[in-house]
Amino acid sequence: MRSGAVAIAGSAARSRDYVALAKPRLNLLVVASTLAGYAMGYGEALGFVRVLGLLLGTGCVAGGASAFNQVMERDLDALMRRTRTRPLPDQRLQPIEGVLFGSALTLAGLLLIVASSNLLAAGVALATLLIYVAIYTPLKRKSSFGTVIGAIPGALPPIIGWAAVEGTLSAPAWTLFGIMFLWQLPHFLAIAWMYREDYARAGYPMLAVIEPDGLSTGRQSVIYAAALVPLSLAPTLMHMAGVIYFGGAFVLGLAFLWLVWRFARTRSVRDARQVFFGSIAYLPLLWILMIADKI
Repeated sequence: MRSGAVAIAGSAARSRDYVALAKPRLNLLVVASTLAGYAMGYGEALGFVRVLGLLLGTGCVAGGASAFNQVMERDLDALMRRTRTRPLPDQRLQPIEGVLFGSALTLAGLLLIVASSNLLAAGVALATLLIYVAIYTPLKRKSSFGTVIGAIPGALPPIIGWAAVEGTLSAPAWTLFGIMFLWQLPHFLAIAWMYREDYARAGYPMLAVIEPDGLSTGRQSVIYAAALVPLSLAPTLMHMAGVIYFGGAFVLGLAFLWLVWRFARTRSVRDARQVFFGSIAYLPLLWILMIADKI
């Protein structure tokens, strides 16, 4: 009886480790952004079951990318306090298990996207994974520019949703991409500042590590947040959304810019954390406003 309970507990622990590889909580934003891209499209609606398949497929591909990333970074994750207890650096799972799990998730996700929408959406999802795993992950070890490259796959989820319903990649889709691209950079830079000692310990050449006074981190954060304000208004100018969205996006953009400017001025961990939480609130609110005021 006791051995059976131990076996069940061990199985549950391994299941939790596999779930940790997929980072489901982090990838919720990926799924939400895919849904936003879908909702802003003007093509024929897919229906509830197919939309569910699209979102589940996108989440699986994102989970596969997370698993591959953790396999590739397990040596450096072992050196960082916030990541050393992950399943791979803690050796609760072996690298081959991570590769097989990531491959299964990716394949299942791509098949779901094809079955629920079209090849274009699946192609964008595959490109997202390849850029993240094959370009961003190794570049992150070599250059602070990796942060910018990492924002590319991070900005593609709304394109997946748009492609699923439209079957094309038109200018409005790339506007959604641009908004998410610019949003990510202050978000990432704030995280890097908060955990700069951890990144330094692992040898990551983050901007916050190679320029420890934080001036460049703060300045770049402000530039990206300032550029986000006018770009976030473009959906109204392109007749994708109405004046209610325009006003709400303007207020949200200025509020986010103020948080970023305050961080750039003080360069404190507290203000970096405020930027992080502000960014987490900003994007869902912007998507909600855009969808609610869609023209």
